[in-house]
Amino acid sequence: MKRLALAALIGAGLIGCAAEPVQLQQDRSYILEWIGERPLMDYSNLTITLGDDGRAYGNGGCNHWFAPYTLEGHRLSFGKIGSTRKLCAPALMEQEARFLRALEKVERWDVSPTEQMRFWPAQGKPLRWWLEEG
Repeated sequence: MKRLALAALIGAGLIGCAAEPVQLQQDRSYILEWIGERPLMDYSNLTITLGDDGRAYGNGGCNHWFAPYTLEGHRLSFGKIGSTRKLCAPALMEQEARFLRALEKVERWDVSPTEQMRFWPAQGKPLRWWLEEG
């Protein structure tokens, strides 16, 4: 009897592990960790939010950016990107420019084995995102 109860508890626990697969969420913010082959500079905060109205926006590290986007299944693309025009340290400005160029080339998204969101260009390494806590 004890074995049966233990087996039932373990089985119920495993069912909980088989939760819904991670999906790209709209109206939630993601924090960028990598741009292609390079990690972000320390203490820079690059973000994205995909609004359910078809507009994406976030922080590029120095400036706020915005763009229309299209999401159809695992296909994802961004339209013309605009941004504010603050001036920051040259290294931060270079990183922001690389980020915005990479965002314009995104064609699809997927989820890594570590449940990290990845936005892929046609060629090259992805932008890698974590869902913002809270």
